[in-house]
Amino acid sequence: MNYTIGDFVIQLKNASRARIHELYVPFSKTKKSIGKVLIKEGFLEEIKEEEVQGKKALYVKLRFHSRRPTLTDVTIVSKPSLRVYIGSDEIAKTQGSTTAVLSTNMGILTGKQAIKNKVGGELLFKIW
Repeated sequence: MNYTIGDFVIQLKNASRARIHELYVPFSKTKKSIGKVLIKEGFLEEIKEEEVQGKKALYVKLRFHSRRPTLTDVTIVSKPSLRVYIGSDEIAKTQGSTTAVLSTNMGILTGKQAIKNKVGGELLFKIW
């Protein structure tokens, strides 16, 4: 069993540590919406759909600042074996200096957006 969200986030982390500026990952709507959220937060430069060898893929371009990656580390919180759900009042306690990414009934949101909209959901991962 594969956890596509976890695989995607770890691929981003490994690419940033290896100082790889762009990569292709298999396409999914969830990955694309996570990518859009990470663009708004400043971790990615762009994400777009492309066709590679007859299959849909996502082209991801990482953001670098002064030759250093803006994405430094990731912690996957929710896994297929253990889903972690939190309410909007608990998000501020878990967030700290990291950016929490949640799956809510309003789509994929950051912790700040979820608090603003007073929505809870599944805490997917924390990124900084």
